[in-house]
Amino acid sequence: MKIALLQLLPAGSEAENRKKGAEWCRRAKEAGADIALFPEMWSCGYSFPQDTAALKTAAIDADGAFVSSFGGLAAQLQMAIGITFLEKYEPSPRNSFVLFDCFGRRVLSYAKVHTCDFGEERVLTAGDTFPVAELNTAEGSVKVGAMICYDREFPESARILMLEGAELILVPNACPMEINRLSQLRGRAYENMCAIATANYPQGQPDCNGHSTVFDGVAYLPDEVAPRDTCLLEAPEAEGMYLAELDLALLREYRRSEVHGNAYRRPELYGKLTDRAVKEPFIRADKRKR
Repeated sequence: MKIALLQLLPAGSEAENRKKGAEWCRRAKEAGADIALFPEMWSCGYSFPQDTAALKTAAIDADGAFVSSFGGLAAQLQMAIGITFLEKYEPSPRNSFVLFDCFGRRVLSYAKVHTCDFGEERVLTAGDTFPVAELNTAEGSVKVGAMICYDREFPESARILMLEGAELILVPNACPMEINRLSQLRGRAYENMCAIATANYPQGQPDCNGHSTVFDGVAYLPDEVAPRDTCLLEAPEAEGMYLAELDLALLREYRRSEVHGNAYRRPELYGKLTDRAVKEPFIRADKRKR
């Protein structure tokens, strides 16, 4: 299964992003991709006003022309497309993702759960669920979930998706991907025995630097003594499309035989993870800063 990470600079407007995005989806199809993934909030290039009225004006409908155009394109190209956008929502817009399958069907809709309330995203409404969907591709079906950027910094996000059956987690992103954040993704893939594909904005987008990645989560092979590198792809900083091939048969065999994921969990001991009264935050909400 080939995954195309569209590490692109935004074009300046919703209409131009739609046009540029469609062009790169066609290139992904020509390269043999089964899935094309955009970086975070592609409809506006992760740039949105803080004023309430202006923010609502900038947001778009989840079933409007921008998003639906990528559904039509997915059907035309017979390729799954994961598109991102600032979603019109009440009481305030959301940071959202929709995955269309190769027939143009909307199979997964997700809104970012862990919004960056210490920064610009304080004006957005957070999502409240981690759905998983069955995605049909030319190479067969795969169970897919999504995290958006800051979601990956919480182990619980990937763990819930794994428990819901996700084999592949798609991660639209908009931040500097350095050794610590890359290590987070590697760790999430390793501990949950799932593949994680991240599409970031390239160098040239404010506060971004490329380094989109795919980790397949397969750390050990029966015929090899040493652990293997789970990183199938780490893109450079430059704008472009970066393609990785995921071996689903290998991943599924690994999940049947290895000890991570859900094999030896002790959920009866994890109550404090959901107990909000255990400790105060490390920082006060009124003193948060980036």
